[in-house]
Amino acid sequence: DLRDYGAEFWAETIRYIKKKNPGITLETLIPDFLGKAELIHKVIDAGPEIISHNMETVRRLTPLVRSRAKYDISLKTIETVAKSNKSKPKSGMMVGLGETPEEVVQTMDDLRAVGCRVLTIGQYLQPTRKHLPVSEFVSPDQFREYKRIGLEKGFEFVESGPLVRSSYRAERHV
Repeated sequence: DLRDYGAEFWAETIRYIKKKNPGITLETLIPDFLGKAELIHKVIDAGPEIISHNMETVRRLTPLVRSRAKYDISLKTIETVAKSNKSKPKSGMMVGLGETPEEVVQTMDDLRAVGCRVLTIGQYLQPTRKHLPVSEFVSPDQFREYKRIGLEKGFEFVESGPLVRSSYRAERHV
């Protein structure tokens, strides 16, 4: 309901934290701001070391999983962060929603193509009965394979496992 979709609140919060805690390292998880570069740059210019925007899922499942966000706008958001060369771009996704391994790999390719450098992959867990059910509990071996593939594709860091969430081991990604 805000004109800038809250971008100034993100920026103001980052600036305040950095002022109160000089030398602190920050990672912020942002919405897509509808892909509007000027709003994304408000956050970038505040100086967080890492800016994350989660893809959440593969292209085919995005309309089912995400109520408003669009796959290509999320990619554009990450690309804007990457092109700034000021903050490290990061994204995360959940598996176990019915995606195929090939779709996960395609999402990795899409993220690398826009400059994403850090990726987290975790198991989807149904938060309430009103949410989508878990389609599959992905095996630890498959999570290890996703990590191997992601690193091979050029991600600097890939955190991949059933309990991984978007800020999992975030201190390592700086």
